[in-house]
Amino acid sequence: MGFQQGLSGLNASSKNLEVIGNNVANANTFGAKASRAEFSDMYAAAMNGSGANKIGIGVNLAAVTQQFSQGSITTTESSLDVAINGSGFFQLNDNGTTVYSRNGQFQVNKDGYIVSNGGLKLMGYKADGTGTIQPGQAVPLQLPTAGIDPAATKNITLEMNLDSRAATTLPATTPQINLTDAKTYNNATSLTVYDAKGQDVALTYYFQKAGTDQWNVYVTANGTSLAVDGAGDPAPVTTLQFPTNGGNPTAPVGAVTLDIPATTNAAGAETLAIPGVQLDLGSATQYGAGFGVTDLKQDGYAPGQLSGLSIEDNGIVMATYSNGQSKPAGQMELANFRNAQGLKPLGGNNWSRSYESGDPILGVPSEGNMGVLQSGALEESNVDLTAELVNMMTAQRTYQANAQTIKTQDQVLQTLVSLR
Repeated sequence: MGFQQGLSGLNASSKNLEVIGNNVANANTFGAKASRAEFSDMYAAAMNGSGANKIGIGVNLAAVTQQFSQGSITTTESSLDVAINGSGFFQLNDNGTTVYSRNGQFQVNKDGYIVSNGGLKLMGYKADGTGTIQPGQAVPLQLPTAGIDPAATKNITLEMNLDSRAATTLPATTPQINLTDAKTYNNATSLTVYDAKGQDVALTYYFQKAGTDQWNVYVTANGTSLAVDGAGDPAPVTTLQFPTNGGNPTAPVGAVTLDIPATTNAAGAETLAIPGVQLDLGSATQYGAGFGVTDLKQDGYAPGQLSGLSIEDNGIVMATYSNGQSKPAGQMELANFRNAQGLKPLGGNNWSRSYESGDPILGVPSEGNMGVLQSGALEESNVDLTAELVNMMTAQRTYQANAQTIKTQDQVLQTLVSLR
């Protein structure tokens, strides 16, 4: 039986070298997992036979198991590259069949679907037109083709300091202010707001010290005053009254309502009226320091077109638009398995479920036992190249040793044949 033992050893060593060679070949394949050849001994068995000193008849390749340990994370330049740090697999739609992968190299195809290198569609939860994620059955993620609609300004927040050392500029005679004469007001700043069509309207704020701890606020829209007196001259939209210690104003209480009229902008286009805009001046201060605006913001925006994508650590795909706005376009759903080693390798960095792997356990990234996603990064192969090269040398010596047993057995037989 020496020939059979040696031959089985040669076959086993050859299979081991094949597994090692495959690992080495995929050392730089993103999302690839190393495999390991596992062997078992073999014994001859005869019916009703027994014996305490059986000699084995060789070795058998019992299984080739995959090692699903975490690979190193490396950063990339693409925002659509995604690495899973922890458990879970991406779900990909292959003509109606779901396959699983750890390779997060994704692109957007001509139809707006997020796809793998093999053209398989990434699956997850879709978002409605407002950007609200709709959990449920996972579907191929497709980016919206339409731009984002404009939104009219509803709220304005102005945070600033008015210099308490400034001189009073309120004229003794009417009109109360001359917007073309900087001597009739102390400071000014501007902000762009938007009407329902997304057309920009330039608001300019003028601050006039009317007395001790008292400031008048004037506002114009594209040069048109928002408030006028009986003579048709600009009038303040509100008056700020500060306490003697210079803190936040005691009046007005709450936001000031601005009704912005229809105007003509610098390009000659007519803008729409924007009624009921809430101007919050509650964070203003009056201290002995120079005038300075520390925060000036509004919540309207112009229309915009899709300009880019980003992926959050919880799998939400954020669509960014040319107007600076962003909203969710969907959310990735991950799958995990109780026995990941039971997955069937398909090639192309993909696996399919099998009876041994069990049914997939579904969830979103960073929840439960699911890993966290890292955008702009990829998971490297978990192949330890140094260890594989050492294993290769060991397998080579094992192959040589098994060949030597066959050679020795041949010499023994030759000796028997030569007996006279």
